[in-house]
Amino acid sequence: MITKEITDPKLVSHLSKIEKDGMSVFIMAEGRFRGAFLNGTKLINQMKLQHNLGLLETMILGQGLLCAALMIQTMKGKEHIVLKYETDGPCRGFSVEVDSSGYVRGFLLNDSIPLEKPLESWDLTPFLGNGTVTVTRYIEGAREPQISTTEIIYKNIAKDIAYFYSQSEQINTAFNTSIQFDKEGMVIGAGGLFLQSIPSAGGKAVQNHKGVSKDIINFASMAQDELITRAENAFNAMPSIGTWFSEGGNFKDVICGLFREFNPKIVLERDIIFDCPCSIENFTNQIKHLPKAELDDIIQNGPDPIEVICHNCSSVYHITKEMLTS
Repeated sequence: MITKEITDPKLVSHLSKIEKDGMSVFIMAEGRFRGAFLNGTKLINQMKLQHNLGLLETMILGQGLLCAALMIQTMKGKEHIVLKYETDGPCRGFSVEVDSSGYVRGFLLNDSIPLEKPLESWDLTPFLGNGTVTVTRYIEGAREPQISTTEIIYKNIAKDIAYFYSQSEQINTAFNTSIQFDKEGMVIGAGGLFLQSIPSAGGKAVQNHKGVSKDIINFASMAQDELITRAENAFNAMPSIGTWFSEGGNFKDVICGLFREFNPKIVLERDIIFDCPCSIENFTNQIKHLPKAELDDIIQNGPDPIEVICHNCSSVYHITKEMLTS
């Protein structure tokens, strides 16, 4: 990827003062839930800069990137996921790729979303029509990728991806993403929260223990349904994540405060970065491996150099005919 440097002095100063980008992975309720809390403020700014996006486009693709990044902690070993959100609405959706090493990239299916009138709110429903959510998992060592698809039900990116998990994997899952802009349209805070119940090993759920105090839960004696309800209530109490990070909030205060009754434990800290494996060498090799007649036509009749633009990061490469014949 040809990385565009963030040079806006105001943004550079702001990013230096707030929590550094990253993701905290945690477990709670004695392992009956796993979660992740992500600060992606620089991630979204890099995405916006790479693709030269407007505010609406940043909001839509940014939510896709944040959700995909939160999905990293569900991966086992070396894995690669492509998340596609395809709609018949004005935005048409997006395609985002993420791998287990922490790199995220992606693009809008329509990078210039038409507006009939000025935005009055950040309700994205008018731009997200009917369609599908498709997750393709490329697992190391597997012969074929695993592909699962569900319908778009809510016209809400985070809720539709959570619905995907409830249908395709039968697991209670919640996503919360948020992007905060200042009055000048600069992204000053962005992040996401993920929570997923871990199915019990088997047997019947025991009845709720009526003597459980408000602050300390006897997890072993609580029915799964009630525990999920209490966890959902805590999850839904989260204030705007974008605002939280824009004002200097940190990871630990949310995880250990919001979920304190579930005795959360942070088990992993990891970097999340907007990056793409594209390069001029990769694109040159791809063109060289085109059918001979097609390659000959490019060399004889095509422009010199050929301009190639990467969908995932908008990097521009110029490939000369000499490079194709060497």
